[in-house]
Amino acid sequence: MGMERLSASDMFHSGTSCTAYEIYGCHKNEGGGYIFRVWAPHAKDVILVLNGADVCSMALMPDNESRECVCLQARAGDRYNYKIVTFEGRELFKSDPYAFRSDLPNSKCSVVYDLPHRNGRLEAADLSDRPVNIYEVNLLSWKRHSDGSYLSFKELERQLVPYVVDMGYTHVEFMPVTEYPYDGSWGYQVTGYFCVTERLGSPADFASLVDSFHRSGIRVILDWVPAHFPKDDFGLYEFDGQPLYEYALWDKMEHRGWGTRKFDLERGEVQSFLLSSAAFFLDRYAVDGLRVDAVASMLYLDYDKGEGQWTPNIYGDNRNLEAIEFIKKLNTLLHEKFPGVMMVAEESTAYGGVTTPVEKGGLGFDYKWNMGWMNDVLFYCRQDPLYRHYHHTKITFSMMYSLNERYILPLSHDEVVHVKGSIVNKFPGEYADKFAGERGLLGFMFAHPGKKLNFMGYEIAQFAEWDYRKSIEYFLKQYEKHAKIQVFVKYLNELYKNCPPLYEIETEWSGFEWLVVDDVINNVIAFNRYDRNGGTLMCIVNFSGIDQPNYRIGQHKGKYALILDTDKKAFGGEGKFRKRVLYTKKQPSHGKEYSLTLNIPKLACLYLKKEK
Repeated sequence: MGMERLSASDMFHSGTSCTAYEIYGCHKNEGGGYIFRVWAPHAKDVILVLNGADVCSMALMPDNESRECVCLQARAGDRYNYKIVTFEGRELFKSDPYAFRSDLPNSKCSVVYDLPHRNGRLEAADLSDRPVNIYEVNLLSWKRHSDGSYLSFKELERQLVPYVVDMGYTHVEFMPVTEYPYDGSWGYQVTGYFCVTERLGSPADFASLVDSFHRSGIRVILDWVPAHFPKDDFGLYEFDGQPLYEYALWDKMEHRGWGTRKFDLERGEVQSFLLSSAAFFLDRYAVDGLRVDAVASMLYLDYDKGEGQWTPNIYGDNRNLEAIEFIKKLNTLLHEKFPGVMMVAEESTAYGGVTTPVEKGGLGFDYKWNMGWMNDVLFYCRQDPLYRHYHHTKITFSMMYSLNERYILPLSHDEVVHVKGSIVNKFPGEYADKFAGERGLLGFMFAHPGKKLNFMGYEIAQFAEWDYRKSIEYFLKQYEKHAKIQVFVKYLNELYKNCPPLYEIETEWSGFEWLVVDDVINNVIAFNRYDRNGGTLMCIVNFSGIDQPNYRIGQHKGKYALILDTDKKAFGGEGKFRKRVLYTKKQPSHGKEYSLTLNIPKLACLYLKKEK
């Protein structure tokens, strides 16, 4: 090994390598064939198995923990795995942790495949004061063929890309596409941290899909899972006969609720593996961001554990110190290597400083999912309007903390499964009230500080919960209410992108002002959003089940133009609100000298833009 290789080896073992995939795994050999390398420090022997036949015993590398061999007969497309021979005589057949392609679901083998060429990256951008409207997609169930088979990456490129563009989204987020064996895990139990799922096509096809989104101006976020991995015998589970990628001690090893193993983030080699997986998709496929799954399960030693099932850290508390340091390292290295990368935490607790820069003591994420807002608002929306006054703080409490972090408001896949009901079906009342409720919720969501994320199917108000085995029910568009809510969603998306008060100043009080916050009896809220040039947008939501006639709201003096009415007939509403321009009158209300008087339809959201 030359000095360059030794340096790379040192980085791998110290947990600072973002490019371990350039050494480990399967790579073209200068003298012909391919060279295979694997980290297996506890193995007695490792044998390369090619197309079902033992080829060679792999030699120890200078670090005395890794093994390599050159196979001259190996060709692109061949199937291979490693036979791990343990000191007690067991033989374990393992897929390559660093493989670029898998043979699932045909077999548990890896596939000889060259390191993917680099996609072109979109220009780096600070999205703080820019619109971010994310369409979350499960690529295996967005649409399917009539026989239930998947659309391929190529077919998704032809159908999904123009759909996302036409609907007016700025970003698309893929649920995990890294290879996984169990369909019911939705991709969150990963066995191939450098593979895209073979179910949908080749790595080159996936690269083309990402590139097509980029050419259309859409940024791509991947769901990435560094918290745990499944216990499939061919995967990372006890890879060389004993715990290697997972913690060895009982109190940290298992995530019992998910039946998985937790990555041992005390090991430098495991850190390098995960750092390299993240960097691989940013580098080679040029994805624009990562949504890091289950961050809370990494931060806390007692996550999903009862008394006596966890051991406090050296300070006597429940923080997982090495996981916290790993997350900081992850965000620091990826931001240095990929300027403009969007790192998003799915973190469900009140852990402080998730989106604070690492140099200021935080975890260094760019955004955090606002799970508190989601839980409170959806709880409120499920209530019969007659009883919502008991729960009014559920829709106002978020502004007590919304400026503390940089948030994304998520109505994600997790909220439309397991008998929680689809978004439209969470709302009580008659058929039309359910649609009105969803339109009102979306209007409120898009005016509330925070970037936006919605899961596929909401845009046609699908009544059925999401089923990973089926397509979204796009046939519903033949029915008026479903077709019109899609018209509404498209209009709202375009309005959001072109209305700076809706996306600027999201972490300062100068961007937000409550107008009506405590009208518990009438279930009405109203607030202003401001942009950096002084532009004003007024949002009014009537969450009650009755119209609110002659409702007075204190407001700054001026002329206000209606730019959104969720009760509009074109959107499936009743069209009760007739005025298009409103002027304040000098009548005090809500602490202001001037006010507006409106007839607010039930379950409706109105946007009024101040013109002068």
